[in-house]
Amino acid sequence: MKNKLIALAAALLLGSSQVWAQAQQPATPAAAVASVKIGYTNMEYILQNMPEFKDIQNQITIQRTQLENNFKTMSKEFEDKLAAYEKGQGQMSEVIKADKEKELQGLQQRIQEFQQNSSVTLQTKYNQLVNPVMEKIQKNIDAVAKESGYTYVFNLDAGAGTIPILLYAPEDNNITDLVFRKMGVNPPSKQAAAQPNANQAKPAPQQNAAAPKKN
Repeated sequence: MKNKLIALAAALLLGSSQVWAQAQQPATPAAAVASVKIGYTNMEYILQNMPEFKDIQNQITIQRTQLENNFKTMSKEFEDKLAAYEKGQGQMSEVIKADKEKELQGLQQRIQEFQQNSSVTLQTKYNQLVNPVMEKIQKNIDAVAKESGYTYVFNLDAGAGTIPILLYAPEDNNITDLVFRKMGVNPPSKQAAAQPNANQAKPAPQQNAAAPKKN
């Protein structure tokens, strides 16, 4: 009988120890999730309303105009030589005709390569101008998130032609105005706020130079 009482006491003691240990364990995942604070903003919208963005637009416009003018000059040269070829090919020997056709084909290839390179050049220039501003924006988003106790901050804009990352969120969690003020920029009025429409770098006009005709 004495042994049974000792065994029962030991079992009760063990059970109470397990309950105490469980009480000391960290909060459950559900409770941890409840403490997470999530904010959001729109980096593209902030970029377009930064003082630096107008200068970026101007520089891209200047370079795009230069590339377009170069493209027009090359195209005019090709068109003039093609017209001269078509007008005088009847009096040309086969050797001269072949030489003219080779020249026209070379010009056509140069124009096509120029078109491709122009698109890359503009995009590279845009990235060079925009990246420092985006880094500045990210730095201030980080600062606002830490000061306001946000665990995560999402970018509302997922890019042109894509579905936003956040489909719904309370306006109180929108930190956009806080980021503007952190950078010393007055937030745009709510009436002026609109969906982003970034002035992305675009290639020179896509026009195809005509190939020389043969009889």
